[in-house]
Amino acid sequence: MTNIKTNHCKLTIIGTGMAGMAAACFASQNKIDTIQIGVNSGIIYSSGFFDLMGIHPIDTQLSWNNPWQAIDQLVTDNPKHPYARLRKTEIETAMTQFLDFMKAAERPYMFNKNQNTEVITPVGTVKRTYAVPRSMWAGAVALKERHSCLIVDFVGLKAFSAKQIADMLMPRWPKIRPLRISFPSVGASSDLYPEQMARSLEVEENRIKLADAIRPHLADAKSLGLPAILGIYKPRQVRNHLEELLGIDIFEIPTIPPSVPGIRLKEALEGFLAGKGVRLIPQKRVLFAERQNNGKFALSIGDQGSNKTEQKIETDGVILAGGRFLGMGLYAGRKKIREPLFNLPVFQPEDRALWHQTDFFDPKGHQISQAGLEIDDSFRPTDLAGQPVYENLFAAGSILAHQDWMRQKCGAGLCIATAYKAVEAFKKTL
Repeated sequence: MTNIKTNHCKLTIIGTGMAGMAAACFASQNKIDTIQIGVNSGIIYSSGFFDLMGIHPIDTQLSWNNPWQAIDQLVTDNPKHPYARLRKTEIETAMTQFLDFMKAAERPYMFNKNQNTEVITPVGTVKRTYAVPRSMWAGAVALKERHSCLIVDFVGLKAFSAKQIADMLMPRWPKIRPLRISFPSVGASSDLYPEQMARSLEVEENRIKLADAIRPHLADAKSLGLPAILGIYKPRQVRNHLEELLGIDIFEIPTIPPSVPGIRLKEALEGFLAGKGVRLIPQKRVLFAERQNNGKFALSIGDQGSNKTEQKIETDGVILAGGRFLGMGLYAGRKKIREPLFNLPVFQPEDRALWHQTDFFDPKGHQISQAGLEIDDSFRPTDLAGQPVYENLFAAGSILAHQDWMRQKCGAGLCIATAYKAVEAFKKTL
């Protein structure tokens, strides 16, 4: 019989998306012995923008310039929202510390503390977000100042059109114009992929070729917008070199996911955490979870497909940060949504027929988007009587009930702030 290795730790974080990564960062800062486990981090689908709070109410699509005022109004209108269990100072501290982590990981962000910033989306619309990757900040400045700007796309790159972006923005930005060229070192008939292009531009020779192809078309442009392809491991150096070659401010516009900014986030955070002592078990899942007589949790780890235990973890506490359905934090059956690991109660519509509106694009959203775990003020999942199921089990991120992060434009803020609170609550059990 094969011996199964058992790992021991103080805290296990289940999930490698934004909430899981944020929790791991906060745990490492507090020098908590931590193991993190997860499959296919949802971060790779990120645009790179960190939303704090942008839309409320959902049905009127009211967009807020000041995210803190938006949160205040949200909490008044929906006291069950996860933000309502956080003080403003806690949200501020969480965001400040996480942005410091990103700077330490060499992925700096730009932001205005008390206001959202308007940015360009992949389809040419404008949205408000809180923190913007340094590589995209010049685009926010250009959008605000409306100066002459050239947007470039490439033959063979799908789902990114400089003409569409320019056409969408031209009514408010008359001096924007599009350009399509061939990407250096790739044949004109080849399909292009952002990750492939980003890796190519980490080679100096290819950056020089790209600059040579763009230079004749600059004219009076004061800034240049490119799809998010300016390197993966050294985007600052790639952008700086192109700016030197062209003598112009350059900014990135996100592409549809999976995106290069998302890959950068994943790579940077994993590297940062590895240097801080967090043990990552990648591409594995928690198959079974059991509460032991000593109050600790025993977790069986393996592949979902084989359902075979490969190793075990004995841990003092757990933070559930695996997301909803995509991350398998929740499972939707034919009639009921359930939490599969600890069999926790899930807040959900009373009937399966109420999960979705008839109109997919209904401005009110869908009730299933509010499904999730209900928690107490310490972010511990609660039972039907409102009592914590376990004193040492916590939850963070999109698995929490009474929020619709996608429509409310609060995804990153929700993940980061609730992860901070969950770690702070776990510290009190030590």
